[in-house]
Amino acid sequence: MFVVLLRFSDNKSAAGQHMAGHQEWIGRGFGDGVFLLVGSIQPSAGGAILAHGTSLADLQRRVDEDPFVAEGVVSAEIIEIDAAKTDDRLSFLLA
Repeated sequence: MFVVLLRFSDNKSAAGQHMAGHQEWIGRGFGDGVFLLVGSIQPSAGGAILAHGTSLADLQRRVDEDPFVAEGVVSAEIIEIDAAKTDDRLSFLLA
C-alpha cells in the first residue's frame, strides 16, 4: 500500500491550467483500480492519494504522468506502507 503526497510548489498558480488533465489522471487511477482514496491536504497544501495493488516502480511512472507533477505544480512523495494489521473492513490491504 502507498500514500502519495502531492505538495504544492512555487508553481501552484498554474494549477488551473492543468486541472482538467489532473482530474482525468485521477479518474484513470480509480478506473485502473489503483487509487482507493484521493483528498486534499489541509489547509490548501496539495493532495494525497491512497494507492494499492501496484508496484512502487509502476506507481512512480503513474505519478510522473500526472500533469500537476509534470508541470511542476506539485512535488510528489511516495510512502510505501507494509501493512501488518487492519480493521476487518480493510483486510484486503493485507493481500
